[in-house]
Amino acid sequence: MSQVIIDTLWVTLAAFLVFWMNLGFASVESGMARSKNTVNILSKNFIVFAVSSLGFMALGFGLMFGSDNPFIGTKNLWILGNIPEYYTNPDTLLLGSPITFWIKFFWQLVFCGTAATIVSGAVAERVKYMAFIIFSFALTLIIYPIIGHWIWGGGWLAKLGFQDFAGGAVVHSLGGWAALAGAIILGPRIGKYGKDGKPRAIPGHNMGLAVIGVFVLWLGWFGFNPGSTLSFANPEDVAHVLLTTNTAAIAGILLSTVTSWLKIGKPDLGMTINGCLAGLVIITPGAAYVSIPASLLLGAIGGVVVVFAVLVFDKAKVDDPVGATSVHLVCGILGTLAIGLFAKEGITTLSPASGFFYGGGLGLLGVQALGVFTVMGFGFTASALVWLALKKTMGIRVTAQEEIEGLDIGEHGNKAYPDFVIAANIPTDDYEVIAATEPKQVVPSAQAIPVVNTAGSGAKITKVSIITGYDRLSKLQESLDALGITGMTITSVMGYGMQKGHTKEYYRGTPVETKLLPKAKLDIVICKVPVPMLVDVVKKALYTGNFGDGKLFISDVENVIKVRTGEEGYEALQDEV
Repeated sequence: MSQVIIDTLWVTLAAFLVFWMNLGFASVESGMARSKNTVNILSKNFIVFAVSSLGFMALGFGLMFGSDNPFIGTKNLWILGNIPEYYTNPDTLLLGSPITFWIKFFWQLVFCGTAATIVSGAVAERVKYMAFIIFSFALTLIIYPIIGHWIWGGGWLAKLGFQDFAGGAVVHSLGGWAALAGAIILGPRIGKYGKDGKPRAIPGHNMGLAVIGVFVLWLGWFGFNPGSTLSFANPEDVAHVLLTTNTAAIAGILLSTVTSWLKIGKPDLGMTINGCLAGLVIITPGAAYVSIPASLLLGAIGGVVVVFAVLVFDKAKVDDPVGATSVHLVCGILGTLAIGLFAKEGITTLSPASGFFYGGGLGLLGVQALGVFTVMGFGFTASALVWLALKKTMGIRVTAQEEIEGLDIGEHGNKAYPDFVIAANIPTDDYEVIAATEPKQVVPSAQAIPVVNTAGSGAKITKVSIITGYDRLSKLQESLDALGITGMTITSVMGYGMQKGHTKEYYRGTPVETKLLPKAKLDIVICKVPVPMLVDVVKKALYTGNFGDGKLFISDVENVIKVRTGEEGYEALQDEV
């Protein structure tokens, strides 16, 4: 098999893995947001790749790689339907690789889509759908390609010797600056900050989904970084990048877990998630330029820094629901600067210069710092101008009512979990919100509840409501079955008693103020089962001697009516035949 075929297959596989990262971003973002916004977030992750692909195909690729002009591509801007000779010339920039042109194009396209996807999480739960679409199109049509040209397209930063192997600056830092601009201009979510200005935790609704998303991203990164070799001619280079990528990730996981454990007293899963991503981001710009031990150190630095970055952004009132700015912006900057310190010439065939710690002096570090400030200046400013233009014209934020009720209904007209109860999980100082929701039915109920023996229609009817924890529900049902009670209505409720609910719960390092605990509520209507007997059975089933055993509420029932037959009183309680 020729080397061209091998290289083409390798880059194609790597591009597939980078594309697959869209699922990872969608899962992480939706899992770390509230359930009422799940459809909106998932839809944004579909639409962002579509519009970024269109923008990059229409103009972006030409601006990025259209000649070696120092500032912007000026040739062959419109590539659809035509492959200019410029892109197949073996002397032309990095695109001179012998692999098929459209594979090169697709590789660059999936990177462009990744930069746009980063923004989605930072503006989640309050941005208008159409405003986000237009911003994503502008980012990938013009802003991303211009910075990409400066660094990867033979522009002025590339000529100065700026190094960015797999996109720590081009993709992650730029996406982070665009996300930061959006988060600042949008403002925080309703209820994120109290009257005292302190941040409140707004927990994500599905940490399991978020963890799945991180594993998908981790897998995708094995295409993102190693695939940036654009060739398999030197398997040692690919293997080295693979190992630096994985090593940084595991270091980020371990150090973020330890840091959050020491900082808040518990190993916060949200911080561990961000620690893994921080390790992956910080190694991205220098994965082919640093040693394996250096990648371990960099990942550890990312894992520590990301924990404090999340807390700092929260205190600065930059509301980023998933920590995109902490992960992609902060760690992208650190990884870019780290090249100027830890790069080692010849560590792979792709490493052209040494950093300060390997005798390279401060020259490379200076160039890297210049690149960081350049991306910040242009990326943040251009993104802020687009956000502000959208804000002044069509508006970028949904209404307060829509935000409180959830963007799934307001923006899309449907829910991700139509059969689930969506309970408010934070208080709000800005708005008085009273949301009445139907309780979630866990066990189907009969029309009424059973009786054990017969009696006249004038017999006394009693309702017994039992509130207890889900862990005691099975034993309670068994005891009631033994008593002859064969039907009940069970609903999910939230509340707390003397135990004061959760008092030491944290989400991404911020205390969760709500004390509500999930409980099960059983409603039983009896007629001839003696109430004291029922109470005794329930107490024996639930008693542990600890807080949270439960409570019983006993009340008289004036009447019971069976809708189907019109029967009333005791007769209405009879089981269906």
